[in-house]
Amino acid sequence: MGKKVYRIRDEEFKRRWKAVQQGVKEKGLDLLIAHSDEADFANVRYLSDYWPIFESAGVIVPAEGEPALLIGPESETFARDTSRIKKIYKLIEYRESAEPEYPSIQVDTFSSIFKEMFGGRQVKRIGLASYQIFPLPVYEGLKKAAPDAELIKSDEIIVDLRIIKSPVELDMLKEAFRISEAALVKTLKKMKPGMTELQVVGIIEEALYSEGAEYEGHPQYVLAGKNSNHAIGRPNYAKLGKKNLIQLNIGARVAGYSSSVGRPVSIGKMPQDMRKLVQAGLDMHFKTMEWMKAGVKANEVVKKFFEYGEKLGVSKNILYGPCHGLGMMEVEKPWMESHSDYFLEENMTFQVDTFLYCEDYGLRWENGVVVKKDGVEPLSKKLTKILEL
Repeated sequence: MGKKVYRIRDEEFKRRWKAVQQGVKEKGLDLLIAHSDEADFANVRYLSDYWPIFESAGVIVPAEGEPALLIGPESETFARDTSRIKKIYKLIEYRESAEPEYPSIQVDTFSSIFKEMFGGRQVKRIGLASYQIFPLPVYEGLKKAAPDAELIKSDEIIVDLRIIKSPVELDMLKEAFRISEAALVKTLKKMKPGMTELQVVGIIEEALYSEGAEYEGHPQYVLAGKNSNHAIGRPNYAKLGKKNLIQLNIGARVAGYSSSVGRPVSIGKMPQDMRKLVQAGLDMHFKTMEWMKAGVKANEVVKKFFEYGEKLGVSKNILYGPCHGLGMMEVEKPWMESHSDYFLEENMTFQVDTFLYCEDYGLRWENGVVVKKDGVEPLSKKLTKILEL
Protein backbone atom coordinates (compact mmCIF):
# COMPACT_ATOMS: atom_id res chain seq x y z
CA MET A 1 0.00 0.00 0.00
CA GLY A 2 1.15 3.54 -0.77
CA LYS A 3 1.78 6.16 1.85
CA LYS A 4 -0.93 8.69 2.67
CA VAL A 5 -0.84 11.83 0.52
CA TYR A 6 -0.87 14.97 2.68
CA ARG A 7 -2.55 17.99 1.13
CA ILE A 8 -3.72 21.28 2.62
CA ARG A 9 -7.33 22.16 1.75
CA ASP A 10 -8.33 25.13 -0.39
CA GLU A 11 -10.08 26.76 2.57
CA GLU A 12 -6.73 27.17 4.34
CA PHE A 13 -5.30 29.06 1.37
CA LYS A 14 -8.35 31.32 1.20
CA ARG A 15 -7.89 32.10 4.89
CA ARG A 16 -4.27 33.08 4.21
CA TRP A 17 -5.21 35.34 1.28
CA LYS A 18 -7.76 37.13 3.41
CA ALA A 19 -5.30 37.62 6.27
CA VAL A 20 -2.54 38.94 3.98
CA GLN A 21 -5.00 41.25 2.27
CA GLN A 22 -5.96 42.67 5.65
CA GLY A 23 -2.29 43.35 6.33
CA VAL A 24 -1.93 45.08 2.97
CA LYS A 25 -4.79 47.40 3.84
CA GLU A 26 -3.53 48.12 7.34
CA LYS A 27 -0.11 49.08 5.96
CA GLY A 28 -1.71 51.38 3.38
CA LEU A 29 -0.34 49.45 0.40
CA ASP A 30 -1.86 49.02 -3.03
CA LEU A 31 -0.42 45.52 -3.20
CA LEU A 32 2.07 43.10 -1.68
CA ILE A 33 4.37 41.08 -3.90
CA ALA A 34 6.03 38.03 -2.36
CA HIS A 35 9.00 36.31 -3.97
CA SER A 36 10.33 32.74 -3.88
CA ASP A 37 12.95 30.68 -5.62
CA GLU A 38 13.84 27.01 -5.56
CA ALA A 39 16.00 27.39 -2.44
CA ASP A 40 13.52 29.53 -0.44
CA PHE A 41 10.13 28.52 -1.75
CA ALA A 42 8.18 29.35 1.38
CA ASN A 43 6.21 32.57 0.81
CA VAL A 44 4.94 31.62 -2.64
CA ARG A 45 4.05 28.11 -1.59
CA TYR A 46 2.38 29.41 1.58
CA LEU A 47 0.07 31.54 -0.56
CA SER A 48 -0.39 29.34 -3.64
CA ASP A 49 0.98 25.81 -3.04
CA TYR A 50 3.12 26.43 -6.15
CA TRP A 51 6.72 25.35 -5.70
CA PRO A 52 9.15 26.87 -8.26
CA ILE A 53 11.89 24.83 -9.87
CA PHE A 54 14.67 26.30 -12.08
CA GLU A 55 12.64 29.49 -12.46
CA SER A 56 11.52 31.76 -9.63
CA ALA A 57 7.98 32.88 -8.79
CA GLY A 58 5.94 35.57 -7.07
CA VAL A 59 2.49 36.21 -5.70
CA ILE A 60 0.66 39.54 -5.89
CA VAL A 61 -1.95 40.19 -3.22
CA PRO A 62 -3.79 43.44 -3.98
CA ALA A 63 -5.66 45.46 -1.37
CA GLU A 64 -8.86 44.58 -3.25
CA GLY A 65 -9.52 41.67 -5.55
CA GLU A 66 -8.04 38.23 -6.15
CA PRO A 67 -4.36 37.26 -5.74
CA ALA A 68 -2.24 36.35 -8.77
CA LEU A 69 0.65 33.94 -9.26
CA LEU A 70 3.66 35.18 -11.24
CA ILE A 71 5.80 32.56 -13.00
CA GLY A 72 8.51 32.21 -15.63
CA PRO A 73 7.80 31.41 -19.28
CA GLU A 74 8.30 27.62 -19.05
CA SER A 75 6.22 26.81 -15.98
CA GLU A 76 2.64 27.39 -17.15
CA THR A 77 1.43 23.79 -17.30
CA PHE A 78 3.11 22.93 -13.98
CA ALA A 79 1.64 26.02 -12.32
CA ARG A 80 -1.88 25.41 -13.61
CA ASP A 81 -1.79 21.85 -12.32
CA THR A 82 -0.54 22.75 -8.83
CA SER A 83 -1.43 26.35 -7.91
CA ARG A 84 -4.44 27.13 -5.73
CA ILE A 85 -4.33 30.66 -7.22
CA LYS A 86 -6.07 30.48 -10.57
CA LYS A 87 -4.98 33.84 -11.99
CA ILE A 88 -1.51 33.21 -13.43
CA TYR A 89 0.82 35.51 -15.35
CA LYS A 90 4.07 34.67 -17.16
CA LEU A 91 6.85 37.23 -16.93
CA ILE A 92 10.39 37.27 -18.31
CA GLU A 93 11.62 38.55 -14.93
CA TYR A 94 11.01 35.08 -13.47
CA ARG A 95 12.98 33.15 -16.09
CA GLU A 96 15.81 30.85 -15.13
CA SER A 97 19.33 32.18 -14.62
CA ALA A 98 20.55 31.08 -18.08
CA GLU A 99 18.43 34.01 -19.38
CA PRO A 100 16.71 32.44 -22.41
CA GLU A 101 14.86 35.06 -24.46
CA TYR A 102 11.83 32.90 -25.45
CA PRO A 103 10.98 34.72 -28.71
CA SER A 104 8.06 32.37 -29.39
CA ILE A 105 6.39 32.65 -25.96
CA GLN A 106 4.00 35.47 -25.24
CA VAL A 107 4.66 36.98 -21.82
CA ASP A 108 3.02 39.55 -19.58
CA THR A 109 4.57 42.64 -18.04
CA PHE A 110 4.04 44.34 -14.70
CA SER A 111 2.51 47.25 -16.65
CA SER A 112 -0.11 45.02 -18.24
CA ILE A 113 -0.81 43.26 -14.94
CA PHE A 114 -1.26 46.54 -13.05
CA LYS A 115 -3.54 47.85 -15.78
CA GLU A 116 -5.73 44.76 -15.51
CA MET A 117 -5.69 44.70 -11.71
CA PHE A 118 -6.12 48.41 -11.04
CA GLY A 119 -7.97 49.59 -14.15
CA GLY A 120 -5.46 52.31 -14.95
CA ARG A 121 -5.35 53.68 -11.40
CA GLN A 122 -1.85 54.72 -10.38
CA VAL A 123 -0.01 52.31 -8.09
CA LYS A 124 1.58 54.33 -5.29
CA ARG A 125 2.75 51.89 -2.58
CA ILE A 126 4.11 48.39 -3.25
CA GLY A 127 5.03 46.08 -0.38
CA LEU A 128 7.90 43.65 -0.88
CA ALA A 129 7.99 40.33 0.95
CA SER A 130 10.99 37.97 0.88
CA TYR A 131 13.14 41.10 0.83
CA GLN A 132 16.37 39.22 1.62
CA ILE A 133 16.14 37.25 -1.64
CA PHE A 134 14.22 39.75 -3.77
CA PRO A 135 15.88 39.75 -7.23
CA LEU A 136 17.03 42.81 -9.13
CA PRO A 137 15.16 41.94 -12.40
CA VAL A 138 11.81 41.84 -10.57
CA TYR A 139 12.63 45.05 -8.70
CA GLU A 140 13.54 46.79 -11.97
CA GLY A 141 10.36 45.48 -13.61
CA LEU A 142 8.27 47.00 -10.82
CA LYS A 143 10.08 50.34 -11.08
CA LYS A 144 9.53 50.42 -14.83
CA ALA A 145 5.81 49.71 -14.47
CA ALA A 146 5.29 52.12 -11.55
CA PRO A 147 8.20 54.60 -11.59
CA ASP A 148 6.70 56.90 -8.97
CA ALA A 149 5.62 54.14 -6.59
CA GLU A 150 7.24 53.67 -3.21
CA LEU A 151 8.65 50.15 -2.74
CA ILE A 152 8.44 49.19 0.94
CA LYS A 153 9.98 46.24 2.83
CA SER A 154 6.88 44.47 4.18
CA ASP A 155 7.99 40.96 5.17
CA GLU A 156 6.14 41.15 8.47
CA ILE A 157 2.74 40.87 6.76
CA ILE A 158 3.43 37.23 5.89
CA VAL A 159 5.97 36.45 8.60
CA ASP A 160 3.52 37.33 11.38
CA LEU A 161 1.04 34.84 9.93
CA ARG A 162 3.58 32.07 9.42
CA ILE A 163 4.95 32.31 12.98
CA ILE A 164 1.71 31.05 14.56
CA LYS A 165 0.77 27.65 13.14
CA SER A 166 -2.75 26.51 12.36
CA PRO A 167 -3.89 22.98 13.29
CA VAL A 168 -3.31 21.71 9.75
CA GLU A 169 0.22 23.16 9.70
CA LEU A 170 0.99 21.36 12.95
CA ASP A 171 -0.29 18.13 11.42
CA MET A 172 2.10 18.53 8.47
CA LEU A 173 5.04 19.22 10.79
CA LYS A 174 4.23 16.22 12.98
CA GLU A 175 4.25 13.95 9.95
CA ALA A 176 7.52 15.44 8.68
CA PHE A 177 9.15 14.75 12.05
CA ARG A 178 7.71 11.23 12.17
CA ILE A 179 9.37 10.51 8.85
CA SER A 180 12.67 12.06 9.94
CA GLU A 181 12.76 9.99 13.11
CA ALA A 182 11.97 6.82 11.16
CA ALA A 183 14.82 7.66 8.76
CA LEU A 184 17.16 8.21 11.73
CA VAL A 185 16.42 4.75 13.11
CA LYS A 186 16.95 3.11 9.72
CA THR A 187 20.17 5.02 9.13
CA LEU A 188 21.73 4.10 12.46
CA LYS A 189 21.13 0.43 11.69
CA LYS A 190 22.97 0.66 8.35
CA MET A 191 25.86 3.06 9.11
CA LYS A 192 29.26 1.38 9.17
CA PRO A 193 32.86 2.53 9.50
CA GLY A 194 34.49 3.09 6.13
CA MET A 195 31.32 4.41 4.50
CA THR A 196 31.59 7.89 3.06
CA GLU A 197 29.40 10.71 4.29
CA LEU A 198 27.66 10.71 0.91
CA GLN A 199 26.91 6.99 1.07
CA VAL A 200 25.10 7.62 4.35
CA VAL A 201 23.17 10.47 2.70
CA GLY A 202 21.96 7.86 0.20
CA ILE A 203 20.68 5.70 3.06
CA ILE A 204 18.88 8.68 4.58
CA GLU A 205 17.21 9.73 1.35
CA GLU A 206 15.99 6.22 0.58
CA ALA A 207 14.45 6.11 4.04
CA LEU A 208 12.84 9.54 3.75
CA TYR A 209 11.12 8.83 0.46
CA SER A 210 10.10 5.29 1.41
CA GLU A 211 8.42 6.73 4.53
CA GLY A 212 6.41 9.24 2.48
CA ALA A 213 8.40 12.50 2.32
CA GLU A 214 7.67 14.74 -0.65
CA TYR A 215 11.25 16.07 -0.54
CA GLU A 216 14.13 16.78 1.80
CA GLY A 217 13.49 19.37 4.50
CA HIS A 218 17.07 20.52 3.94
CA PRO A 219 20.28 19.03 2.50
CA GLN A 220 21.03 16.10 4.78
CA TYR A 221 23.92 16.51 7.22
CA VAL A 222 26.35 13.64 7.56
CA LEU A 223 29.52 15.31 8.81
CA ALA A 224 32.27 13.06 10.13
CA GLY A 225 35.31 13.83 12.23
CA LYS A 226 36.55 17.42 11.85
CA ASN A 227 33.74 18.10 9.37
CA SER A 228 31.31 17.86 12.28
CA ASN A 229 32.44 21.27 13.56
CA HIS A 230 30.88 22.91 10.49
CA ALA A 231 27.75 24.68 11.71
CA ILE A 232 26.79 24.94 8.05
CA GLY A 233 28.34 22.36 5.78
CA ARG A 234 27.89 19.77 3.06
CA PRO A 235 28.75 16.08 3.18
CA ASN A 236 31.59 14.85 0.99
CA TYR A 237 33.73 11.75 0.43
CA ALA A 238 35.17 11.74 3.96
CA LYS A 239 34.90 8.30 5.56
CA LEU A 240 33.25 7.41 8.85
CA GLY A 241 35.79 6.24 11.40
CA LYS A 242 35.65 4.67 14.82
CA LYS A 243 35.60 7.00 17.83
CA ASN A 244 35.21 10.11 15.71
CA LEU A 245 32.05 12.16 16.01
CA ILE A 246 29.51 11.94 13.18
CA GLN A 247 26.87 14.64 13.06
CA LEU A 248 23.54 13.62 11.57
CA ASN A 249 20.77 16.10 10.74
CA ILE A 250 17.91 14.35 9.01
CA GLY A 251 15.01 16.35 7.60
CA ALA A 252 11.85 15.49 5.64
CA ARG A 253 9.37 17.82 3.97
CA VAL A 254 5.62 17.14 3.89
CA ALA A 255 3.14 19.37 2.02
CA GLY A 256 5.68 22.17 2.15
CA TYR A 257 6.55 21.81 5.86
CA SER A 258 10.12 20.96 6.84
CA SER A 259 11.70 19.19 9.78
CA SER A 260 15.14 18.34 11.12
CA VAL A 261 16.30 15.84 13.72
CA GLY A 262 19.91 16.36 14.83
CA ARG A 263 21.99 13.76 16.64
CA PRO A 264 25.74 13.42 17.27
CA VAL A 265 26.81 9.80 16.89
CA SER A 266 30.03 7.84 17.38
CA ILE A 267 30.94 4.37 16.19
CA GLY A 268 32.38 2.87 19.33
CA LYS A 269 32.89 4.58 22.67
CA MET A 270 33.50 8.33 22.66
CA PRO A 271 36.75 9.59 24.19
CA GLN A 272 36.20 11.17 27.59
CA ASP A 273 36.54 14.83 26.50
CA MET A 274 34.22 14.27 23.54
CA ARG A 275 31.58 12.58 25.64
CA LYS A 276 31.75 15.42 28.18
CA LEU A 277 31.03 18.05 25.51
CA VAL A 278 28.29 15.93 23.92
CA GLN A 279 26.67 15.48 27.34
CA ALA A 280 26.91 19.22 28.05
CA GLY A 281 25.11 19.92 24.79
CA LEU A 282 22.41 17.42 25.66
CA ASP A 283 21.93 18.94 29.12
CA MET A 284 21.63 22.43 27.59
CA HIS A 285 19.19 21.09 25.01
CA PHE A 286 16.81 19.69 27.64
CA LYS A 287 17.14 22.79 29.81
CA THR A 288 16.19 25.05 26.90
CA MET A 289 12.92 23.18 26.47
CA GLU A 290 12.23 23.48 30.20
CA TRP A 291 12.53 27.28 30.02
CA MET A 292 10.12 27.68 27.08
CA LYS A 293 6.40 28.35 27.41
CA ALA A 294 3.84 30.91 26.27
CA GLY A 295 4.35 34.32 27.88
CA VAL A 296 8.11 33.96 28.35
CA LYS A 297 10.26 36.61 26.66
CA ALA A 298 12.59 35.02 24.11
CA ASN A 299 15.73 36.75 25.33
CA GLU A 300 15.14 35.35 28.82
CA VAL A 301 15.55 31.86 27.38
CA VAL A 302 18.71 32.99 25.62
CA LYS A 303 20.11 34.52 28.81
CA LYS A 304 19.53 31.31 30.75
CA PHE A 305 21.06 29.27 27.93
CA PHE A 306 24.34 31.19 27.99
CA GLU A 307 24.42 31.27 31.81
CA TYR A 308 23.95 27.51 31.92
CA GLY A 309 26.69 27.05 29.32
CA GLU A 310 29.02 29.06 31.53
CA LYS A 311 28.07 26.90 34.52
CA LEU A 312 28.96 23.79 32.53
CA GLY A 313 32.24 25.34 31.38
CA VAL A 314 31.42 25.35 27.65
CA SER A 315 30.93 29.06 26.95
CA LYS A 316 33.84 29.06 24.51
CA ASN A 317 32.17 26.23 22.57
CA ILE A 318 28.89 28.09 21.87
CA LEU A 319 28.43 29.71 18.45
CA TYR A 320 24.86 31.05 18.63
CA GLY A 321 21.65 31.07 20.63
CA PRO A 322 19.44 28.12 21.37
CA CYS A 323 16.46 28.25 18.98
CA HIS A 324 15.20 29.35 15.61
CA GLY A 325 11.78 29.36 13.99
CA LEU A 326 10.45 26.35 12.13
CA GLY A 327 7.78 25.90 9.49
CA MET A 328 7.96 25.68 5.73
CA MET A 329 11.68 26.35 5.96
CA GLU A 330 13.68 24.36 8.48
CA VAL A 331 15.21 27.69 9.52
CA GLU A 332 12.88 30.68 9.50
CA LYS A 333 11.89 33.62 11.66
CA PRO A 334 11.93 34.22 14.54
CA TRP A 335 15.40 33.54 15.90
CA MET A 336 16.06 33.52 19.63
CA GLU A 337 18.96 35.88 20.26
CA SER A 338 20.13 38.14 23.08
CA HIS A 339 18.15 41.10 21.71
CA SER A 340 14.95 39.12 20.96
CA ASP A 341 12.34 41.02 22.95
CA TYR A 342 9.23 39.23 21.68
CA PHE A 343 7.15 36.92 23.86
CA LEU A 344 6.60 33.26 23.09
CA GLU A 345 3.02 32.50 22.04
CA GLU A 346 1.00 29.32 21.82
CA ASN A 347 1.49 27.39 18.58
CA MET A 348 4.76 29.06 17.71
CA THR A 349 7.11 26.34 16.46
CA PHE A 350 10.86 26.22 16.98
CA GLN A 351 13.85 24.07 16.35
CA VAL A 352 15.71 23.75 19.64
CA ASP A 353 19.15 23.80 18.03
CA THR A 354 22.03 23.20 20.45
CA PHE A 355 25.35 23.45 18.60
CA LEU A 356 28.70 23.22 20.39
CA TYR A 357 32.07 22.90 18.71
CA CYS A 358 35.81 22.79 19.24
CA GLU A 359 38.77 22.56 16.91
CA ASP A 360 38.44 18.83 16.20
CA TYR A 361 34.69 18.20 16.17
CA GLY A 362 31.26 19.66 16.76
CA LEU A 363 27.85 18.42 17.78
CA ARG A 364 24.25 19.48 17.30
CA TRP A 365 21.25 18.27 19.25
CA GLU A 366 18.15 19.38 17.38
CA ASN A 367 14.44 18.75 17.90
CA GLY A 368 11.25 20.53 16.93
CA VAL A 369 8.80 21.84 19.53
CA VAL A 370 5.41 23.56 19.67
CA VAL A 371 5.02 26.28 22.31
CA LYS A 372 2.11 25.65 24.66
CA LYS A 373 0.65 27.46 27.67
CA ASP A 374 2.57 25.38 30.22
CA GLY A 375 5.66 24.35 28.27
CA VAL A 376 6.45 22.81 24.90
CA GLU A 377 5.12 19.83 22.98
CA PRO A 378 8.00 17.96 21.34
CA LEU A 379 7.67 17.26 17.63
CA SER A 380 10.65 14.92 17.89
CA LYS A 381 12.40 13.24 20.81
CA LYS A 382 13.32 9.73 19.73
CA LEU A 383 16.92 8.74 20.55
CA THR A 384 17.70 12.05 22.28
CA LYS A 385 20.47 10.36 24.23
CA ILE A 386 24.18 9.58 23.90
CA LEU A 387 24.49 7.43 20.77
CA GLU A 388 27.50 5.09 20.61
CA LEU A 389 27.05 2.42 17.94
